Amino acid sequence: MNAPTPRDLWHGRANDLLGRGIDGRLLIDGQRYHAVDGRCFDCVSPLDGKVIARVARGQAADIDLAVASARAAFADGRWSARSPGARKKVLLAFAERIRAARDELALLETLDMGKPISASLSADVPGTARCIQWYAEAVDKVYGEIAPTGGDSLALVSREPVGVVAAIVPWNYPLLMTAWKLGPALAAGNSVVLKPSERSPLSALRLAELALEAGLPPGVLNVVPGFGGEAGEALALHMDVDAVGFTGSTRTGRLMLEYAGRSNLKRVYNELGGKSANVVFADFDDLDRAAATAVGSMFYNQGESCNAPSRLLVQESIADDFIERLAALAPGYAPGDPLDPGTRMGALVDERHTAVVMDYIRSGLQQGARCVAGGEQVLQASGGQFVAPTVFDAVDNSMRIAREEIFGPVLSVIRFSNEQQALQIANDSSYGLHAAVWTRNLDRAVRMSRALRAGTVHINEYDEDDITVPFGGVKQSGNGRDKSLHALDKYCELKTTWMRIDPA
Repeated sequence: MNAPTPRDLWHGRANDLLGRGIDGRLLIDGQRYHAVDGRCFDCVSPLDGKVIARVARGQAADIDLAVASARAAFADGRWSARSPGARKKVLLAFAERIRAARDELALLETLDMGKPISASLSADVPGTARCIQWYAEAVDKVYGEIAPTGGDSLALVSREPVGVVAAIVPWNYPLLMTAWKLGPALAAGNSVVLKPSERSPLSALRLAELALEAGLPPGVLNVVPGFGGEAGEALALHMDVDAVGFTGSTRTGRLMLEYAGRSNLKRVYNELGGKSANVVFADFDDLDRAAATAVGSMFYNQGESCNAPSRLLVQESIADDFIERLAALAPGYAPGDPLDPGTRMGALVDERHTAVVMDYIRSGLQQGARCVAGGEQVLQASGGQFVAPTVFDAVDNSMRIAREEIFGPVLSVIRFSNEQQALQIANDSSYGLHAAVWTRNLDRAVRMSRALRAGTVHINEYDEDDITVPFGGVKQSGNGRDKSLHALDKYCELKTTWMRIDPA
C-alpha cells in the first residue's frame, strides 16, 4: 500500500475538521450565541462549492449586544485599566495559542477562501501570530511626552485607548487583516467588535476563542459575522462605537465615512483598493528577476490582494522580450487543489467574484487588449472557482482592466517610451497604494520614488513586507496606516494635562 501523499494528508485533516463540525455562532461577551432572529447563512468553500458551515447572520440587534458588551468591558477597566505589562502578558499568550493552532487555522483559511494551504501555513498564520506578538512587545515601550512649556507650568501628553473599536475586515486575508486591527487596538487597551466578511468568517471566530483561552477577558473581543449592508452598516452607524478600522473596497470605504457623518463623527481609518504600477526600465539588467517578481507578486493569493502590481509598465525597447518572459512564467501559477502543498495558486473566493473577474477579462478583449496567457476559467468539473493566470499586452491606461481594481489573476502590460511618460501613466489612477521602479540609475530611482503618488514605493523588488513598516495608501486607497508603531495612533487618544507650578 502506498504511503499517503502530503495532499492526501491535508484532505484527511480537512475531512476530520469538517466531520467534527465548525461552530458558526456569534461570539459575544465570551459566549457563543445564535443570532437574535435565528438567521444563518451557508459558508460555501470555493474549493468544491460545498457548504462547510452554517454561520449566524448578525443583524443590528446582535451588533447592539456586542457593542454593549464591549462598552461594559471598557468602562469597568477589566482590560483598559490593566497596565501595559499585564496586557502584554495576555497578548503574548494569545500569539502562542495561534502558533499552537497553526494547522487548524490554516485549514479554515484555505477551506473558507481558497488560498493554497502552503501560503496559509507559511505566511498567514505565522504573520498573524507575529503581529499580535509584536504589538504585545511594543506597547510597554511607548512613552508619553512632556511639552516644552515655561517654568510656571507642566504639560503632560499621554495616550489613552479610544474606547470601543469596530474592526471590519475583508475576505482575502482574513487572519492577517484581523491581526493588523486587533494587535494595536487590543494592545492600546481598547475593546473590539470584529465583523469578518461573510465570505470568510470562520478563522475570525476561532481566533477570538483562542484569545479567550489566552486570558483576554470576556467582552473585550466580540465577533459578529454577517453581511456588510446589515451587520457592517449597523456597526459603523452605532453611536457607541468610537472608531472604525476598515479594510475593503473603496466603494464601501466611502460608506464608512458617510456612516460616521450620520452618527457620532467616529473616526474612520480606511485601507482600501489599489491599482499599483510596477515600472520596468530598459536599463535594469536582470529581466529574469524582474519578470519572475512581477508574475509572482501578481498571482500570489490568486491576485486577490489590494497591493497586487496589476499595472505592469514596461519600456518599449524591452517590451516584446519582457512579455515573452511573462507568458512563459504565467502557466507556472496554473490553479490547482488548494489542499495540495505543491499548488501555487488556489481558488477565487466564490462564484460571484469569479464571474466579476471573467467579465473583466472579456472587457479587456473587447477593448482591444491582447491576451498572451490564460484568459479562461479552469477546473470547472471540480465545482470550485478557478481562473487561469492571465496576462494582457497592448493595454491602454484608459481601459477598464487598467482603471478598475479587478482583484483577481489579471495582469495588464502597458508600454511607455520615457521616464516622463512612465510617471504620468503610473500616477494616472484614482488609487495610490503601492508602486515599484526597476532601474540601475540611482538618480532615476530617487526621482521616481519621490514623484510616485503611493503609500509604498519599491525599488528593484516588490511586495517586501514587515510588521515594523507602515502599510497604507494615498488618494482613494485610503488613509491611516496599518502595522508599525504608527498603527497605535489610530486607536489612542492624546490627552494633555496642564499643571500650574506656583513660585516658591
